[in-house]
Amino acid sequence: MRLPSAFSQDVTTLSPATKAQLQIHFCVLLWGFTAILGKLITLGALGLVWWRMLIVVAALALLPRAWHGLRMLTPRLLAAYAGVGVLVALHWLTFYGSIKLANASVGATCIALATPFTAMVEPKLAGRRFSLRELLLGVAVLPGVALVVGGVPAAMRSGIAIGALSALFVALFGSLNKRLVEHADPLAVTGLELGAGVAALTILAPTLPYLFPALAGDPFTLPGPRDAGLLLVLALACTLLPFTLALVALRHMSAFAAQLVTNLEPVYAIVLAALLLGEQHELTPTFYCGAAIILGAVFVHPLLQRPQRIAHPEVLGTSEVHRAD
Repeated sequence: MRLPSAFSQDVTTLSPATKAQLQIHFCVLLWGFTAILGKLITLGALGLVWWRMLIVVAALALLPRAWHGLRMLTPRLLAAYAGVGVLVALHWLTFYGSIKLANASVGATCIALATPFTAMVEPKLAGRRFSLRELLLGVAVLPGVALVVGGVPAAMRSGIAIGALSALFVALFGSLNKRLVEHADPLAVTGLELGAGVAALTILAPTLPYLFPALAGDPFTLPGPRDAGLLLVLALACTLLPFTLALVALRHMSAFAAQLVTNLEPVYAIVLAALLLGEQHELTPTFYCGAAIILGAVFVHPLLQRPQRIAHPEVLGTSEVHRAD
């Protein structure tokens, strides 16, 4: 029996809102793989981040839109975005350093701390009203942090400290990006910030062994075939592809709906780490209780905000958390 044409069309044609939901879930799943790939790539944190950023910048350099957007920026904005790019580089460096020092589950859990950190620093940096409720939310995650620390082997605790620092960098550059993105093309901003990040890491490389020995390494060492393939997947499939899809999807979603989905990223990362890397054998139930408290606070965060449209989804482009608020 043949279905009526109108019914067939309703079944096969998704609304823009439904497509956006599917697209953003796919993006978050891809972002969840960034922690897994960071653990699988044998390069040190410095080399991994340097090559990842360089590959993304090289891909963006092939797009005329990115160059046009750069030409539209004033010298003051160029300098400001370059400064934010340094923070982006430090975020990725410490994020992958946390994964190398501990594991992907620990790195993903620590990066979820960016939400309470943002509640504390964003009012000052982005010029919005201070929220006591959000400050209390930040305090509420402290028991979870204590459980996470107590639920990992002592050798991994340095990874927690580096991961918390990475979350602070997310809060800083995410808040600054929200203040600066009023009149900038997202692809141009991403290319400029990551290009500045590559330059900053190149300059930082000789001194990093003295500042943070655990994060040091030679970024100019050519990766082997396996690492090169994983880096291409990380840079193109888990960075540029979801970034582009997110720019489309977030035009049809509210900030509330988008952040509820993007908050799943550390959940995906922890589940993938258990399935693909067997990390559940390295961690105790205490760790997962602490992670649940932290992630619970992350999911509560959008409930404290007034629903609004996504005005500048480009701020998602350079964060492992990809906050949508």
